[in-house]
Amino acid sequence: MHTTSWQHPDWHHQWISTNGVRLHYVTQGAGDLMLFLHGFPEFWYSWRHQIPEFAQDYKVVALDLRGYNDSDKPTGLDAYRLSELVADVAGVIRGLGYERCILVGHDWGGAIAWNVAYTHPELVHRLIVLNLPHPAKFAAGLRTPQQLLRSWYIFFFQIPGLPELALQAGDYQMIANAFVGMAVDKTAFTPEDLEAYKDAAAKRGALTAMINYYRANLLQPGLISRDWGVLDIPTLLIWGEEDAALGKELTYNTEVYVKDLTVRYIPQCSHWVQQEQPQLVNQYIREFLEQTTTR
Repeated sequence: MHTTSWQHPDWHHQWISTNGVRLHYVTQGAGDLMLFLHGFPEFWYSWRHQIPEFAQDYKVVALDLRGYNDSDKPTGLDAYRLSELVADVAGVIRGLGYERCILVGHDWGGAIAWNVAYTHPELVHRLIVLNLPHPAKFAAGLRTPQQLLRSWYIFFFQIPGLPELALQAGDYQMIANAFVGMAVDKTAFTPEDLEAYKDAAAKRGALTAMINYYRANLLQPGLISRDWGVLDIPTLLIWGEEDAALGKELTYNTEVYVKDLTVRYIPQCSHWVQQEQPQLVNQYIREFLEQTTTR
């Protein structure tokens, strides 16, 4: 039975002020902090299958990133630079009263999570990234024809105004198509799920804010040419193998940049890995957390 998330009795909608913005999040559970960061074009709801699972053992917080859904939507490109997004997350961890957390990110949330781990390693106890390569691997990928073709939308998003018009056309049909069109298992997204994503994107200022992530960061020198050191945080990389936007080859040799790396591939699964194969994703996260507690 599908229950709409908004009415889940154990999920609490709360807000926190950090780095000059007010961010909305959904929380359940108690204990050590497990912080979830969603991607584009999503919001906290993309973790609906993970929140109750991990709330059994942790204080789960699923954030609406700045610009999304019920979080503040500042204007201008500078507000969406990666440094601001990293500062938001660092402020949330400290603002919730924690010294460190298990940080989980997918897509853009994964990009932010990688950068938080490098910038504030003291705040990240364990790092879990889904379908977003290490930044050095992504930068290298953008130099290859096959990844440039897969990333065509990043360049389309640079055009002022036009992407917003395209995404909202036909009652935000492109938002729904992004999920169902890419998914291997189309039944992973109910009509209610698709409506939830459309409603979030339809909030005033949200579309431009969401696209501004791409506009603000594409050609930043730190993204393409930065010298990445070796990360000393136990890290789990989960990868749906049928990702139309990001090739599996972007995961190869990630261990050059991560000292203690676990990689789990999920075949017959798209970019929307934690929604399409939630049981497997939850299982792999659990196994990783159990295996690394003794280290």
